[in-house]
Amino acid sequence: MKTLIRPAVTLFILLSLITGLIYPLLVTGIGQALFPKQAAGSLIEHDGKPVGSRLVGQNFTDPKYFWGRLSATAPQPYNAAASGGSNLGPLNPALKAAVESRIKALREADPGNTAPVPVDLVTASASGLDPHISPAAAEYQVARVARARELAPEIVRNLVAQHTEDRQWGIFGESRVNVLELNLALDPLPFERKP
Repeated sequence: MKTLIRPAVTLFILLSLITGLIYPLLVTGIGQALFPKQAAGSLIEHDGKPVGSRLVGQNFTDPKYFWGRLSATAPQPYNAAASGGSNLGPLNPALKAAVESRIKALREADPGNTAPVPVDLVTASASGLDPHISPAAAEYQVARVARARELAPEIVRNLVAQHTEDRQWGIFGESRVNVLELNLALDPLPFERKP
């Protein structure tokens, strides 16, 4: 029995050191050296203080800000500790009710907007944490944000264009707009009367 226990304990200790200590330290060190911003959480700073991450959405509800995708996390939206989708299928009545409720809220916030509501404004992403919206979803909100800030829509539309990211390496995914970065870029703009 001793001939079996000693190698097993030795192997357990050795593998615990390799997989539990050496490998994580090595990967963390390489990540910090080659990709320091990403390894630190892709934090966005404003006035020298972290205000969020490029990778996690935030819950904006004020009409003067762009709104992101719905978050299916609980107990609060964009809870990174509870990442996950709603798991509601396309035929589920709860999903239909949630979409209808969100469309109603968007229509009430901007009654003059008769454009079709982009799907990413009424559905949650698989993670529930998506920090991006489509350029179409940003365009849908331009008039509301411009009106709330008393800015010409062209100023807001140009800001959206400046913050639209192209596909990854030009081929993967879709064009997207980071909601937090766009909203941070809006804040310094002075409120001005439209011509």
